Amino acid sequence: MPNDSLVRSADATLVSIALQGLSRKPKTLPAKLFYDEQGCRLFYRITELPEYYLTRTELALLHRFAEDIAAMVKAPAALIEYGASDETKAEFLLRQADKLARPHFVAYVPIDLATDALVGMEARLRRRRPELAVFPIDADFTSPVTLPASLGGMARLGFFPGSTIGNLDPPEAGRFLAQARVTLGPGARMLIGVDLRKDPAILLPAYDDADGVTAAFNLNLLARLNREADADFDLRAFVHRAVWNDSESRIEMHLESCREQTVHLAGHAVRFAAGETIHTENSYKHTVEGFAQLAERAGWRVHRVWTDPARLFSLHLLATS
Repeated sequence: MPNDSLVRSADATLVSIALQGLSRKPKTLPAKLFYDEQGCRLFYRITELPEYYLTRTELALLHRFAEDIAAMVKAPAALIEYGASDETKAEFLLRQADKLARPHFVAYVPIDLATDALVGMEARLRRRRPELAVFPIDADFTSPVTLPASLGGMARLGFFPGSTIGNLDPPEAGRFLAQARVTLGPGARMLIGVDLRKDPAILLPAYDDADGVTAAFNLNLLARLNREADADFDLRAFVHRAVWNDSESRIEMHLESCREQTVHLAGHAVRFAAGETIHTENSYKHTVEGFAQLAERAGWRVHRVWTDPARLFSLHLLATS
């Protein structure tokens, strides 16, 4: 029987989510659990690694094409960013202005579960851009979201950078896109960063870097359960694994148990066999044509696509009509 005092002292929601995943065969934990304060710090380190091409390639595309993208959305407009814990990428769009220096985007709605990050972002933007109306929404972006009434009838551009769409399996991605279309409303557009299918020799190092930062990021998920869910994972007894699943066109991240062991979480026993893994993340890699079909099934049409010369990464501008 679980120890009730432990259950009460732990984060009940986190305990419930973790136990649900760890009771499955194979065991899983959802990727959204990565992003506590330490997880966010580690992820920002990952984005600066030489192996991790995604961030620098997307930033280069935004730098080059932000003016063109903004021109395809009627001003004054609102920028609604899904999974926004940092305004770095949004800034490429927020700084766009007409010849009279009037900003193209007059409202910004960042949506994320990272409350502290949203508070910091709002404070920074109010200092740097006092003319910008900022409406942070503390919510899971995969759930239905109600946008602020203050946006009125202004044009809306949804923004989902970072290839986060790849963390959703195709049915989930389709549901998210259909839901975003309803949230953003008629006439809206949506800009999405999509990582492209490529040689595993390029992909795998991006998820298993030589310095071990990605391994630390993956293992921090267990450390978080120790801190917040009264778990007793021995981090030395698990190792990070990154695997390319060609048939599913995805990178998989796992935490592999080095030995037979029993871990306790809020008083519940979770048993592991030697070599058994916890599947912690998928990162689907799309083709340009395949993603277009996914978006069209969700009610969007592809308006424009931009890629880098090596076709590592892509930006897809979707339209509702």
